[in-house]
Amino acid sequence: MWDGHPRPLPRRLNSWSEGLAGSRELPTRRSPLLWMCAAGLVLLDTDGLRARLAAHARKLTDAGPPPVPVEEIDDHRYAITDLLDDLAGSTDRSEQLFIGGELVRRTAELALAVAGSWGGGGKWLARRLERAVPGLGARLHHGLQEVLSGKVEPLVAVVDEVLGQVGGRLWVGYKRAGTA
Repeated sequence: MWDGHPRPLPRRLNSWSEGLAGSRELPTRRSPLLWMCAAGLVLLDTDGLRARLAAHARKLTDAGPPPVPVEEIDDHRYAITDLLDDLAGSTDRSEQLFIGGELVRRTAELALAVAGSWGGGGKWLARRLERAVPGLGARLHHGLQEVLSGKVEPLVAVVDEVLGQVGGRLWVGYKRAGTA
């Protein structure tokens, strides 16, 4: 069971569990399957494999995600700075809705990265944000509500506060090497 609903585990559980520690998902600090195994309720386990897998998954989740590379933090800063610039230049309410929504999501993801917390999407982004940075989700929510009523300043203030923890807005000097 996961989040109150039955969820089957993969058929190739042995090969998946053996590769879990080197999984592609772990460096992204987002692994729904890892969390399903760590927090889910095992309904049938005839050979003990699922219990061992759950214990291993809990060990990985308890250890926390790998550190966020500086380059990734800078990528977040640059993208958020660009969105703030877009929001400042927009008077269209529809544009403001989508820019504001994207700012909320990206700012929450940055805050989780800065806090050394696991990431997530949808409800898990909100739940992990509340656990890692209590109150920030409510402040982002309020800021987005203000954007929808035509006032961008409250959201900008919250976003700038989060950006301030990692050096502030980033325009000048940002560059990323391309691939050949």
